[in-house]
Amino acid sequence: MRIAIIGGGISGLVSGYRLSKDHKITIYEKSAEIGGLLSSYHRKAYSIERYYHHFFSGDRAFLHLLDELNLSDTILWLKGSTGTYQNGTIYPLTTPLEILLYPHLSIFEKFRLALFTKKVKHFDLSHLDTISAEKFLTEQLGEKIYRSFFRPLLNSKFGQNAEKISAAWLVSRVAIRSDRSLGGERLGYLERGFSSFIESLSNTITGYGGEIRINTPVTSIQKAGGEWYINDEPFDAVIATIAPGLLKKTGLDIPDIPYQGAACLTLGLVRPVTQGIYWINLYDDAPYGAVIGHTCFAPRTWYGEDIVYLASYYTGTPAPDLKERMIEDFRRKFSVRSDEILWAEMSSDPYAGPLYLAGYKEQMNMISVPGLVLAGMFSEENYPERSIEGSVRAGLRAAEEIIRMRENPEVA
Repeated sequence: MRIAIIGGGISGLVSGYRLSKDHKITIYEKSAEIGGLLSSYHRKAYSIERYYHHFFSGDRAFLHLLDELNLSDTILWLKGSTGTYQNGTIYPLTTPLEILLYPHLSIFEKFRLALFTKKVKHFDLSHLDTISAEKFLTEQLGEKIYRSFFRPLLNSKFGQNAEKISAAWLVSRVAIRSDRSLGGERLGYLERGFSSFIESLSNTITGYGGEIRINTPVTSIQKAGGEWYINDEPFDAVIATIAPGLLKKTGLDIPDIPYQGAACLTLGLVRPVTQGIYWINLYDDAPYGAVIGHTCFAPRTWYGEDIVYLASYYTGTPAPDLKERMIEDFRRKFSVRSDEILWAEMSSDPYAGPLYLAGYKEQMNMISVPGLVLAGMFSEENYPERSIEGSVRAGLRAAEEIIRMRENPEVA
């Protein structure tokens, strides 16, 4: 079969990898770099992801795929420490003692919060999908814990939509981050980054004769005479991994679903500035919501410098001077001189992920186009939170759908 795959992110590459041995694959990628949100900057001595990433011990499909690609020996299980920046002070929140010393919650409130995290895996997500995180958390933990602990996190992640985010997303987020020991969260990373994973997938596809067309956006999708036409080129089947809003722009009649954008600033520094903490959530006002000290997680020796991410999420269009504002604010808050910043690169994607608003699941289930296989971040595998694992599973499922269509043409 001649199969077109729209989008060269994880799902598109995984689908192409699975299908390329027996079919003719063509991947359309609008950017100059494949990998989507897992693409990398390629510095002189190393590669580093444009957006911060890690994975979890329960990511079975991803771990199995790494094994297939002979990359299992590059897996590192590292400790992810956490903290908050509040009222000009960094508060580490990794160990039980650090949490006990945190001054912005009482002992009783910390006890309630601990009990909540223990039972979080037992909540019914289907019921919580229609309830806002604000309502659910206020009922479960009280107004003060919600306002002082969770609301700043939701604000930094979702901005003006913070009050509308579903409790299902929040509970899933807390549950997946509960693989912790006394030393911190157990997180996975690949030796020297994810570029080897992206390269292995793409090399397999092209090795079997597939094409990966970078800088090639899809502008039209049509079906005629039993064939699909992508930019007027005929195919037997199509997998689309991009957002519904982008698919609508090609002329498809498809229900839309709200997405939000992400702007991620990556900085190379001469010294560490996060007090050894991997992930710091910003509670103070700032043009970014989190500071991720990458080299407090991955070994600094890989890079020869310290690497920090500043993460910002937006709806609509980011401010044109966002990069400069982020750098200025970061320098002020973390006492960084301009000559201590070796380099700075900003990546921005207006379709970085779905907005998991209350009632999201019903909207998600309405997204379909007869005969077109969809595997975007709005797919069920990425509900109620997007992840590398979800994107891998979506790509594998899309490939299986194509195989079933081949075996039973009436399905198409």
